[in-house]
Amino acid sequence: MSNNRYLIAAALCCIVAAVAHVGCIVFGGDWYRFFGAGEQMALLAEQGHWYPTVATAVISLLLVLWALFALSGAGVIRRLPLLRTALCVISAIFLLRGLAFVAIMPMFPGNSLTFWLISSAICLTIGMLYVAGTVSVWRKLRPVSRH
Repeated sequence: MSNNRYLIAAALCCIVAAVAHVGCIVFGGDWYRFFGAGEQMALLAEQGHWYPTVATAVISLLLVLWALFALSGAGVIRRLPLLRTALCVISAIFLLRGLAFVAIMPMFPGNSLTFWLISSAICLTIGMLYVAGTVSVWRKLRPVSRH
Protein backbone atom coordinates (compact mmCIF):
# COMPACT_ATOMS: atom_id res chain seq x y z
CA MET A 1 0.00 0.00 0.00
CA SER A 2 1.42 3.40 -0.90
CA ASN A 3 1.83 6.11 1.68
CA ASN A 4 -1.13 8.45 1.89
CA ARG A 5 -0.29 12.08 2.60
CA TYR A 6 -3.78 12.87 3.92
CA LEU A 7 -3.72 10.13 6.53
CA ILE A 8 -0.11 10.94 7.42
CA ALA A 9 -1.09 14.60 7.92
CA ALA A 10 -4.09 13.51 10.03
CA ALA A 11 -1.79 11.35 12.16
CA LEU A 12 0.64 14.24 12.65
CA CYS A 13 -2.23 16.53 13.67
CA CYS A 14 -3.40 13.96 16.21
CA ILE A 15 0.11 13.57 17.61
CA VAL A 16 0.55 17.34 17.94
CA ALA A 17 -2.84 17.57 19.69
CA ALA A 18 -1.90 14.69 22.01
CA VAL A 19 1.38 16.40 22.93
CA ALA A 20 -0.48 19.67 23.62
CA HIS A 21 -2.84 17.77 25.93
CA VAL A 22 0.09 16.16 27.74
CA GLY A 23 1.55 19.67 28.07
CA CYS A 24 -1.60 20.70 29.93
CA ILE A 25 -1.12 17.82 32.36
CA VAL A 26 2.57 18.61 32.88
CA PHE A 27 2.39 22.41 33.00
CA GLY A 28 -0.99 22.80 34.67
CA GLY A 29 -3.47 25.61 34.93
CA ASP A 30 -1.73 28.13 32.70
CA TRP A 31 -1.72 25.68 29.81
CA TYR A 32 -5.39 24.82 30.36
CA ARG A 33 -6.14 28.55 30.26
CA PHE A 34 -3.98 29.15 27.19
CA PHE A 35 -5.77 26.41 25.25
CA GLY A 36 -9.17 27.71 26.37
CA ALA A 37 -10.24 24.77 28.52
CA GLY A 38 -11.88 27.09 31.00
CA GLU A 39 -11.11 28.57 34.37
CA GLN A 40 -12.74 25.71 36.28
CA MET A 41 -10.49 23.14 34.60
CA ALA A 42 -7.43 25.33 35.22
CA LEU A 43 -8.31 25.77 38.89
CA LEU A 44 -8.94 22.06 39.38
CA ALA A 45 -5.54 21.33 37.82
CA GLU A 46 -3.85 23.88 40.10
CA GLN A 47 -5.55 22.30 43.12
CA GLY A 48 -4.22 18.88 42.15
CA HIS A 49 -7.67 17.46 41.48
CA TRP A 50 -7.67 14.17 39.56
CA TYR A 51 -10.30 15.12 36.97
CA PRO A 52 -8.27 17.37 34.63
CA THR A 53 -5.40 14.88 34.55
CA VAL A 54 -7.59 11.85 33.87
CA ALA A 55 -9.81 13.57 31.29
CA THR A 56 -6.84 15.06 29.48
CA ALA A 57 -4.89 11.78 29.57
CA VAL A 58 -7.85 9.90 28.08
CA ILE A 59 -8.08 12.45 25.26
CA SER A 60 -4.32 12.17 24.66
CA LEU A 61 -4.44 8.38 24.51
CA LEU A 62 -7.38 8.45 22.08
CA LEU A 63 -5.54 10.89 19.84
CA VAL A 64 -2.45 8.64 19.79
CA LEU A 65 -4.61 5.59 19.02
CA TRP A 66 -6.32 7.49 16.20
CA ALA A 67 -2.91 8.55 14.86
CA LEU A 68 -1.89 4.88 14.78
CA PHE A 69 -4.99 4.03 12.74
CA ALA A 70 -4.19 6.85 10.30
CA LEU A 71 -0.62 5.60 9.94
CA SER A 72 -1.91 2.07 9.43
CA GLY A 73 -4.30 3.24 6.72
CA ALA A 74 -1.45 5.14 5.08
CA GLY A 75 0.66 1.99 5.01
CA VAL A 76 3.33 3.42 7.29
CA ILE A 77 2.79 0.77 9.98
CA ARG A 78 1.25 -2.69 9.83
CA ARG A 79 -2.46 -3.07 9.24
CA LEU A 80 -4.49 -2.72 12.43
CA PRO A 81 -7.69 -4.68 13.05
CA LEU A 82 -10.99 -3.14 11.94
CA LEU A 83 -9.06 -0.50 10.01
CA ARG A 84 -11.84 0.57 7.63
CA THR A 85 -14.37 0.79 10.43
CA ALA A 86 -11.99 2.70 12.68
CA LEU A 87 -11.10 5.23 9.99
CA CYS A 88 -14.79 5.84 9.28
CA VAL A 89 -15.64 6.25 12.96
CA ILE A 90 -12.66 8.55 13.60
CA SER A 91 -13.59 10.66 10.55
CA ALA A 92 -17.18 10.92 11.78
CA ILE A 93 -16.15 11.87 15.32
CA PHE A 94 -13.86 14.66 14.13
CA LEU A 95 -16.45 15.99 11.66
CA LEU A 96 -19.26 15.79 14.20
CA ARG A 97 -17.17 17.53 16.84
CA GLY A 98 -16.27 20.25 14.36
CA LEU A 99 -19.83 20.81 13.17
CA ALA A 100 -21.84 20.28 16.35
CA PHE A 101 -19.89 22.57 18.66
CA VAL A 102 -22.86 24.90 19.13
CA ALA A 103 -24.85 22.02 20.62
CA ILE A 104 -21.92 20.94 22.81
CA MET A 105 -21.01 24.41 24.13
CA PRO A 106 -23.63 24.51 26.93
CA MET A 107 -22.14 21.33 28.45
CA PHE A 108 -18.81 23.14 28.95
CA PRO A 109 -19.72 26.71 29.94
CA GLY A 110 -16.18 27.57 31.06
CA ASN A 111 -14.68 27.18 27.60
CA SER A 112 -14.16 30.39 25.67
CA LEU A 113 -15.78 31.13 22.32
CA THR A 114 -12.27 31.36 20.86
CA PHE A 115 -11.60 27.82 22.10
CA TRP A 116 -14.77 26.55 20.42
CA LEU A 117 -14.11 28.27 17.11
CA ILE A 118 -10.45 27.27 16.85
CA SER A 119 -10.84 23.72 18.15
CA SER A 120 -13.87 23.15 15.91
CA ALA A 121 -11.97 24.38 12.85
CA ILE A 122 -9.08 22.08 13.77
CA CYS A 123 -11.45 19.13 14.21
CA LEU A 124 -13.10 19.83 10.86
CA THR A 125 -9.72 20.01 9.17
CA ILE A 126 -8.52 16.76 10.72
CA GLY A 127 -11.85 15.10 9.90
CA MET A 128 -11.54 16.14 6.27
CA LEU A 129 -7.97 14.77 6.17
CA TYR A 130 -9.25 11.44 7.51
CA VAL A 131 -12.09 11.38 4.97
CA ALA A 132 -9.84 12.27 2.01
CA GLY A 133 -7.24 9.75 3.08
CA THR A 134 -9.75 7.00 3.76
CA VAL A 135 -11.53 7.50 0.45
CA SER A 136 -8.26 7.39 -1.47
CA VAL A 137 -7.25 4.00 -0.01
CA TRP A 138 -10.73 2.52 0.49
CA ARG A 139 -10.33 -0.29 -2.06
CA LYS A 140 -6.93 -1.25 -0.65
CA LEU A 141 -8.43 -1.55 2.82
CA ARG A 142 -10.80 -4.39 2.02
CA PRO A 143 -11.18 -6.81 4.89
CA VAL A 144 -8.75 -9.69 4.65
CA SER A 145 -10.56 -12.89 3.61
CA ARG A 146 -9.87 -15.89 5.84
CA HIS A 147 -10.20 -18.96 3.61
